[in-house]
Amino acid sequence: MTFMTSSLHLSNVCLADGQRVSVALANGRIEAIGPHVAAQPGVPVVDGGAALLLPGFVEGHTHIDKSNWGRPWYRNEVGPLLTDRIGNEREWRKTSGHDAAAQSLALARAFVQAGTTRMRTHVDIDTDARLRYLEGVLATRQILRDVLDMQIVAFPQSGMLIRPGTVELLDSALAAGADVLGALDPALIDGDPVASLNATFELAERHRKPIDIHLHEPGEVGAFTLKLLLDRVQALGMQGQVVVSHAFCLGALPERERDGLIERIAQLRVALLTSAPPSRPVPPLKLCRDKGVTVFGGNDGIRDTWSPYGVPDMLERAMLIGLRYDLRRDDDIAIAFDCVSDAAARGCGFSDYGLRVGARADLVVVEAESVAHAVVARPKRKLVVANGRIVVRDGELTV
Repeated sequence: MTFMTSSLHLSNVCLADGQRVSVALANGRIEAIGPHVAAQPGVPVVDGGAALLLPGFVEGHTHIDKSNWGRPWYRNEVGPLLTDRIGNEREWRKTSGHDAAAQSLALARAFVQAGTTRMRTHVDIDTDARLRYLEGVLATRQILRDVLDMQIVAFPQSGMLIRPGTVELLDSALAAGADVLGALDPALIDGDPVASLNATFELAERHRKPIDIHLHEPGEVGAFTLKLLLDRVQALGMQGQVVVSHAFCLGALPERERDGLIERIAQLRVALLTSAPPSRPVPPLKLCRDKGVTVFGGNDGIRDTWSPYGVPDMLERAMLIGLRYDLRRDDDIAIAFDCVSDAAARGCGFSDYGLRVGARADLVVVEAESVAHAVVARPKRKLVVANGRIVVRDGELTV
């Protein structure tokens, strides 16, 4: 059964440091947490069986509007270039009958089932589909509003300046409910990084929205774009309001140039997102963290025309981050988990997060001896609580 009450007492669970505690939940919040928290009369009590208590997971970067999750296998025969993948996807979505509403709902439910309670998803806005995909994801957000806190990024996947009318569509998408303005490779896709970034920041300023830019551009090209972006963050006072997703260039620059960029990224409170791909350069995780840069994780696309890989499980993404960055010690693997929990909440701007009094009651209980064990073993979710409600028991959705 699912407790539909506004109060719940979760007993006999272990924190990451091994301390056994109970958690009192009321009105969707953590009311108390500690070893001596007693259940109040009439409040349902759930025994955690001395299992590990974790905060609800955060998906920092995905594309639920374009997934083929749960559908027949898509045979991938696309060319090797970024523009090949963009064009192939646009044509497939236009001709295949792909339903962004149904597919985003299926994938979002799978995320919840695996313990994700906060999500940032990018949604394609282009001159073919216009706002159709956004409308589908807005419907999914409305359906799951009580259990999944979803940020939607209006994302010009096919480019912005090279497809006239896209700026106006992004303007409409932000007015229609998108939370964040996306952007894509201003130099290599739009062909004019100055004009492209100017248009992006002007639109963000007009709507008072943060920015999340896909920056696949390599080496010196990527560094040039990144410097232009940082100039605008500083000039417009948008510190703490910009995320650079992927940032492959930071994994391929000479150390002196790289370190100077990272210092400036830290000063301007720009966050970095990585999916930790095995085949591309990645920003240096520990160095960025040491300099004060928030680095967080996400799956990117899951089972779509870009890639057949990915599952909606943030413990697996944490494991892949650990593998990519050669994180082997338990304390290092905890960094990988931080990328899909606290750091992701901070990078995306999700408030009231974590295992603390007053935070939203988003909890995951798993049979594991430690955070590192949970990341490596990725056990079935024994219990998931979202917004104070039990939504998963023994790996199965209850709502």
